[in-house]
Order: sequence, then C-alpha cells, then structure tokens
Amino acid sequence: MALDAILLSGIIAELEPKLTGARIDKVQQPERDKIVLSVRGGSENMRILIDAGAGSGRLQQTKMSFDNPQEPPMFCMLLRKYLTGGRIERIEQPDWERLAMVYITSRNELGDSVELRLAVELMGRSSNLVLVGADGRIIDCLRRMDYGGDAERRLLPGMIYRLPPKQKKPLIFDLTREEIAQSIASGGEKSADKCIKDAFSGLSPLVCRELACRSGDDAAFLPEVIDAFLESVRAGELTPTLLTENGKPKEYSFMQLKQYAGVYESRSLSSFSELLDAYYSRRDILERRRRRSKELSHGVKIARDRLARKLALQKQELEKSSERDEIRRDAELLTANLYRVKKGEDKVTVEDYYEPDCPLRTIKLDILKTPQGNAAAMFKEYNKLKTAEQHLTALIADGEKQLEYLNSVLDEIERAETEDDLAEIKAELVQTGYVKKQRAAKERKHKKQGPRRFVSSDGFEILVGRSNAQNDELTTKTARRTDIWLHTKTVHGSHVIISCDGVAPPEKTIEEAAQLAVYYSQAREGGKTDVDFTMVRNVRKPSGAMPGKVIYTDYTTISVAADEELAEKLTAK
Repeated sequence: MALDAILLSGIIAELEPKLTGARIDKVQQPERDKIVLSVRGGSENMRILIDAGAGSGRLQQTKMSFDNPQEPPMFCMLLRKYLTGGRIERIEQPDWERLAMVYITSRNELGDSVELRLAVELMGRSSNLVLVGADGRIIDCLRRMDYGGDAERRLLPGMIYRLPPKQKKPLIFDLTREEIAQSIASGGEKSADKCIKDAFSGLSPLVCRELACRSGDDAAFLPEVIDAFLESVRAGELTPTLLTENGKPKEYSFMQLKQYAGVYESRSLSSFSELLDAYYSRRDILERRRRRSKELSHGVKIARDRLARKLALQKQELEKSSERDEIRRDAELLTANLYRVKKGEDKVTVEDYYEPDCPLRTIKLDILKTPQGNAAAMFKEYNKLKTAEQHLTALIADGEKQLEYLNSVLDEIERAETEDDLAEIKAELVQTGYVKKQRAAKERKHKKQGPRRFVSSDGFEILVGRSNAQNDELTTKTARRTDIWLHTKTVHGSHVIISCDGVAPPEKTIEEAAQLAVYYSQAREGGKTDVDFTMVRNVRKPSGAMPGKVIYTDYTTISVAADEELAEKLTAK
C-alpha cells in the first residue's frame, strides 16, 4: 500500500520525541529518491530515511544499509550545505495531509542562526522533498515542477512555497457522526467502500475497504463503524501491522485488517519504523537489483542468444555431415562404373555392390562435369564433411560449455544484492571477453568483496561465493583441503564452504550450509533440492574449464529447501 495520512501521523508521533533537539551530523543521497539523515538525539545515533519514490514514499528511522555513489548528487550537496550541524526543532503534519514538515534551526556562512523547513511530501507520483528558507521561499527541491498556468503551486527555487491544494471532498476528521451519516445516505447504490472513498478525503482505498468489511458491506452500519474508527485514531490507538504470505511481505497498515483474514498471516511490530523496514527491505533489494542488473543482464542475454543460434546452426551442419558415407558410396560406385556414363548425363543407375542383393542405385550427376570430375567432386565433398565433423564436434562442445557459463552468470546477476556484486560479475565478464572493458575515465571504483560469511548454529564459519570467479578462488585457494564443499546437484549456484579444519561438522551445520547452497542458487524458489557435499580435496577444476566449473568425487547428497529467515539469522555480524 502507499503510506497514508493516518499511518504518517503514527510515524510522526513515534519520531518526534526522538528527533526534537537532535543534531544533523550527515546527509547522504544513496539513490535518486532517497535521502538519509544521520542524526544524534540525546545519547542515540539514528538514521532517518526520507523516500520520495512514487510507490515507496515514507519517513522513518531505519536500520537498512545503502550504497552511496562516489560523487553525491547536487541536491545532496545543497542539503549538506544547509542542514549539516542543524538541529531539528519539531515535526508537524498539517491538516491530516500526507506531508511532514520538519522545522530545523541551522547556521549560514556568517554563523547567523536561520530557520529552515524541510517539507516531506508523500503523495504518490507527486512525492517530493522541498527545502524552504525562513522567508517562505523555496531554496531547492528534489523534483522541480512547473505546472504552467498554476502559479499557486510551482516548485522552483525562489518561488513562495505553498501547501498542496486540498481536495474538494470534505476531510472526514472534521465531520460529525451526523454529517458522515448524511453523506453516506446520499451515496446511492454504490458499494460501501466506494461510498466512503467518494464522500470523504483523508482515507486510503485500503482503509475504505477495511471499514466496509467491518460493516459487513452494509451502508446502514457504516456511520457507527467509522465513528469508532475515528475515535481510536484520534486517541492514537495505532498498531503497526505487517501482512505476509509464506514469509514474504504483502501489505502493511496501522491497524489489524479483517479483510485479509485467512488470506495473509498478520503480525504486530513494536514500531512503525520497524514495520517499514520489514516491508521495504526485501522489496528495495529486489528493485535495486533489477534496476542495476538490467543493463548487464541484457548484454549477457544477447551474447547467450547469439551463441545459442550459432550452436543450432553448427548442430545442423553436424547432422548434415552424417550423410558423408552415402556420398563416399556414390563416389566409389561411380568410379567403378565410369565406362557406363556419357558426358552430359544428369544421372546414372548402377548396381550397389555394398548391399547383399546388389539393388539398383541412382546417382545424380552434374551435367557440366565429366564422369571423372563428378567422382572427384564427390570424394572432395566427403573429405570436407569428414573434416567438418571433427571441427564441429569440438566447436559444439566448447559452445555448450560457454552457454552453460553464460546461463550461470545470468543466475548470478539475478541473485546479486549490491552494486559491488554486479561490479565483480562485470569484471569477470571483461576477463572472459564477453564484455568490453570501459575506458579508464568512465570506470567506477568498487571495493572488492569477499565471500558471504555466515556462522552456523554450532559455531562453524560458512562461506558462500558471490560470482563464478569468486567460486573458483574460494574452492581452489581459500578453502583448506579438509574443509567441506557443497553445491546444488543439477542447477547453477554458489560454491559453499564449511570451514572446519579437519573436524567433522555436526549434521545441523551441514544441513544449514546445504540450505544456504539452495538459497544462493537457481533453485531458491523451487522447494526441496539435492545438494552434494564432500571434502575440498575431492574437488578439482579441469584444465581450461570456464570460471566456476569443477568436478568432484566421493560425495554425499542431502535434500533441503531454501530458507530466507535462516540466511538472515546466520549472517555474520
């Protein structure tokens, strides 16, 4: 759902005691729509996330981590200039709008105290972040907007900042129970939720559906249900509620939702910030991964599809080369019957002495060649196809290895979690020749990451490779010969190492490592999957093999399913 005015009121009530008087130490802009303020209030260091994205707008305290660009955007630099060192005085929500006004006292270049406002507008596609000076004029905003004839609402530096225009529908919090009942009665034959939505402002479609559900979709009971609901909201009786399906976040709200009873699992969290982190953490990872990996995966898919087409043509040619024995037979039969052929004939019929009964066999001829020339051309074609078979067999084997490798790279891109992960995969593709190296001026520096680190319930370190190149390094260089190596049996995935230094790890540790192997593989969503494990000394990399390709012996197989909660629980801090 989009964050609504009521949920925003709960967030502000939660944040204001923590942020009043807090000092802004740092301003960062990890993404186009995200601003992170590092603040210190009392003895607590906090990170405040302001997201002005169309489908993810929110204001919250967060524990999520973000990758910052090497060079901060211009708007981030401007916020640093005005806000760093400033103190937050208070946070307000004007008239139940989806807007939080953060009042800040800071100092200018001369050291004089100045009053600033940071308007956090969380209104879907119109979400924005506006820095307003003491004179009420806009210093700058995240998205500059000029609406042409609407001179009252232009978001440009130097313009007077005005609140968003109010809706023509009455605000439900300003109405009495009698006025609410009268508006509902005049709604006609509409459904209960549509009747609420069309009559009042201040409620999201989700809340309208919930109120309709609580009334049994009967308009006669709506005024009573709405009145009880408004009373609880005014009293601040809000419950951060997360709805999940098979552990995946599906919806969130400030109250328990009866409309999803029996459909989603519901649980209450201790704060709205914790609720928003729980909902958006996975979603943001997926969105960042999708956006950053799109260009890289596009290039790999082009290379893969080109290779697949090339392989298909080579296999057709190989199949054609299987006809060479028939061509050789025709050549030998023609040579044995040259006396029967006259120049200019397009065919000749001879006895096939290769068959027991010597049946008649018709051989097609080129009328422009002599009988001897036809025989010579057939022998030449035979030798050509014989040589082609040898080359094609080798080319197809090599092409299939490359195709398997490119499919494994696409799987790695799909599972990449950070920009540094993608940078390592891209470096691997440059090294293998599938991606051209960029000019030095355009290259961005990325820190080299080690393998993912986990600690099993029994205290054993578990390492998981992030790319094919890192899989090679992990298995052939990092791991000891007596460590345990794991990999999904029939699908692409990461190499997993249990660091045990010759000590036999407990079954629980092996099972957890196997679950991580499935989680970091193509079988993540596929239920139970076979995982092979053996000592590292039984694993070797064939000469000339593509990155990540190994062979192994003396292994045992275990069948487990991926577990996202386990991966989060075992992640090394």
